[in-house]
Amino acid sequence: MLDTRAAKAQVRRAFHRAAPTYDRAAQVQREVCARLAALAAAHACRRPVKRVLDAGCGTGHALDRLAATHPGAQLLALDFAPGMLARISGHGRICGDLEHLPLAGGCLDALWSSLALQWCAPDRALGEIARVLAPGGTAWLATLGPQTLHELRAAFRAVDGAAHVIDFHPLETWQTAAETAGLAVRALECAPAWALAPDLRSLLAGIKAIGAHSVGSAPRKPLGRAAWRTLAAQYEGWRRPDGLLPATYDVILLAVERPQ
Repeated sequence: MLDTRAAKAQVRRAFHRAAPTYDRAAQVQREVCARLAALAAAHACRRPVKRVLDAGCGTGHALDRLAATHPGAQLLALDFAPGMLARISGHGRICGDLEHLPLAGGCLDALWSSLALQWCAPDRALGEIARVLAPGGTAWLATLGPQTLHELRAAFRAVDGAAHVIDFHPLETWQTAAETAGLAVRALECAPAWALAPDLRSLLAGIKAIGAHSVGSAPRKPLGRAAWRTLAAQYEGWRRPDGLLPATYDVILLAVERPQ
């Protein structure tokens, strides 16, 4: 979660700039999208889906999947980074924030959000999702838990005391936020996914290529040579038997429904 407007603006700029490189680097994001699709298939919307929103759509990877699953439905694509929306065509594009959805109450039959909610306050985001869903409407959500990038967080502790990775909310917080918003939790899952690279520079370059490098409150300045050597040496402790370095994504999946 981002605590200030300035922090959210920084992340928005990072994703805007990353739009041209996002699709090539978004391996974990595609994997999570497939997992969320399986959850959505197992917990389908129990009302006819005439309008569905992809909230935090990025470059629109999930839109074809949503179109195939809900033929004839109106598809809306929302993101807070204009550069991401610019890469989408053929759907209703909305530049907006998940905490302040620019939509009328009860206007959606279904909502999909894959790896965007982690930048939001759970109570505000789930409150907005509850507001825009019609009675009987369903939302399928993927976000990140507190073990996300734990390797990087630990490695940076040996470099300085700054927060280089934001605090991600645990599964229980998302469940409570959904229930407090009046949503019924139909499914809740948690399982890790990993980005892999042969070395730390490549791993961090992949994170930057999807715009997710603005993930902490530490000042954005290059590391000196000594600090970089310390960081790389600390990260080596997580090298896998296959020779690759991992970055963990603590993936949380939810299916929630606005009661009739």
